Amino acid sequence: MKMKMTMFSISFFFLALLLPLAFAQLRLGFYASSCPNAENIIHQVVQRRFIRNNSITAALLRMHFHDCFVRGCDASILIDSTRRRPSEKDAGPNLTVREFELIDEAKRTLEAQCPSTVSCADIITLATRDAVALAGGPRYNISTGRRDGLVSNPDEVNLPGPSFSVSEALQSFTAKGMTLKEMVTLLGAHTTGFAHCSFFEDRLSSFQGTLDPTMDPALDSVLVRVCGSATNPARNDPTVFLDQNTSFVFDNQFYNQILMKRGVLHIDQQLAIDQSSSGMVRDFAANGASFSQSFADAMIKMGNIDVLVGNAGEIRRNCRVFNRRR
Repeated sequence: MKMKMTMFSISFFFLALLLPLAFAQLRLGFYASSCPNAENIIHQVVQRRFIRNNSITAALLRMHFHDCFVRGCDASILIDSTRRRPSEKDAGPNLTVREFELIDEAKRTLEAQCPSTVSCADIITLATRDAVALAGGPRYNISTGRRDGLVSNPDEVNLPGPSFSVSEALQSFTAKGMTLKEMVTLLGAHTTGFAHCSFFEDRLSSFQGTLDPTMDPALDSVLVRVCGSATNPARNDPTVFLDQNTSFVFDNQFYNQILMKRGVLHIDQQLAIDQSSSGMVRDFAANGASFSQSFADAMIKMGNIDVLVGNAGEIRRNCRVFNRRR
C-alpha cells in the first residue's frame, strides 16, 4: 500500500509539473530561453522597412486591429486564400490591409534561427509595437506566448465601419471586452492613418450636393479636389491622410483635428461630437502624455483578446498557410 501511495505521489508530482505548461499564459520575455534574439530580430526588420516607408505604422496598426477583432489575436488574417478555402483576406474590410511581406520577412529570419518557435501572432503584436515607437509613439512592454489559430473564415469578419456612429462602434468594442475610453484611444491610431475616398466620399459636398455641417469647409474643398464628384470620381480610389497636420507622426494631433471639424471619416468626427466621447477627445487633445499612456494600455489589452496559449493552436512555419497535419 505504501508503494502504491508513493507511485501515486510521484505521478501526481509530474502531473503538477505539466499543468502549468498546459495552461501557460502570456508573459514578458516568453522567448528568453527558446529564442533570445526574437524581439530584436523583429525590431530590426521593422526598423529597416520604416526607414524606407514610414507608412508601415498605420498598416501594422490596422492589421493588428483587424486580426484581434475577429477570432482574437491569432494571426488568422495572415492566411492566404485558396480556390477551395477562402480566408479572412477575402473579406471586404481586409482587401486594403497591407504589409504582409514585413511579417513574412520577420518570420523567415526567425525560422532560420529558431525553427517552429515564434508565433505569427506574436510577430504582428511586436512589429506593431515597434512601428508605433518608431513613429514617435509610446514605447511599451508586451507579453508574448500567443499561438497561431487554425481557422480563417471571411464570413466571420464583422468589424466596425468608417460610417458607424459612436454607439454602433462601441458595440463592437464592448463585445471584445473594451471600454468606451479604450475605443476613443485606439481610434487615435488614425493619427498616422489614411483612407481611400470610397470610405468617406458620401460626406463630401461634391457627392451629396451640400456641405456636411460637421466638416470644415476648407477640408471639404481639399478632399473634393482629391476624390472628385459623384458624376466624375477620381480614378483608382485615391487615399488621403486622416490627420492632415502631422500625418506620419504618432501624436495627439488627431484629436485636435477632429475638434476643428477636420475628421475625414464619419466615425472619427463623431468622437468629437457625441456627448459620451467628446470629453475624452478634449482631454487627449490637451494632454499628449495622457493619450500616449492610455494608448499603450489599450494596445496591451487589445493584444490579449481571445489569445491561444499553451497547447492550443499551432506555431506556423509559414504565416500564410496552416501547418500540414501529420
